[in-house]
Amino acid sequence: MEQGAPVSLSEKIQVSTDAGVREIVIARPETKNSLLVTMYEAFTQALLDAERDPEVQVILVRGEGGQFSSGNDLKDFLENAPDGPESPVFRFMHVIAACKKPIVAAVDGFAVGIGSTLLLHCDVVYAAPETQFILPFVNLALCPEAGSALVLPKVAGHRRAAEVFFFGEPFDTALALELGLVSRVVPADELLEFARKRARRLADKPQRALVATKQLLKRHSAAELNAHIDAEAVLFCDLLKSDELKEAIGAFFEKRKPDFKRFR
Repeated sequence: MEQGAPVSLSEKIQVSTDAGVREIVIARPETKNSLLVTMYEAFTQALLDAERDPEVQVILVRGEGGQFSSGNDLKDFLENAPDGPESPVFRFMHVIAACKKPIVAAVDGFAVGIGSTLLLHCDVVYAAPETQFILPFVNLALCPEAGSALVLPKVAGHRRAAEVFFFGEPFDTALALELGLVSRVVPADELLEFARKRARRLADKPQRALVATKQLLKRHSAAELNAHIDAEAVLFCDLLKSDELKEAIGAFFEKRKPDFKRFR
């Protein structure tokens, strides 16, 4: 790939390369960068291409338009619902979790659902002070995904992880720092250039040593993580068929509080 040349892997996933850094941009700002199924496929391909390209030392992930990602586009997600671990969304999770090259993320605006859980597979995460993180799975009658129910308790502890998963409430960058979801808080107007500068610094370092260090830092078994992602996928797909999910999604679009008591 030509250095610095922007390329569209799908209409909404943009990639470019500069100074050994492959930048992957979630580019759907009109919906706060919510993700379509086709975007998962393109995002997966962008990660695989970066892993295979000898000119790429570091991957930088960011969102367009002052937002990281508001998670799944619910309408598209329901119309193209995953039916098992081989679905595009779960393949994306396996691929980002298995990346050998360092991944840096620049996060601002909203990081919702997968917009937060994918950060658990990034190595360095810089966030703007006003970023809002939300893990809304239980509130949508779903369960966590992307191996987050395994990884977050390991870095944050069971009780802190349980609180953010159970309640599904928005939390700020200060708590994200405490949970280990964020590496450092950076002023919003400096965030992108700071993340790019840090990624370029990593790209200048000896790559074999970086890859080896990442491997050592992620000593939890790859087999364990893959099995956990698949177990989450099975439960997630099962919950997609539930009456509680229909109520949660209906309430979301109708802008009302869901009533789950009638399903007990």
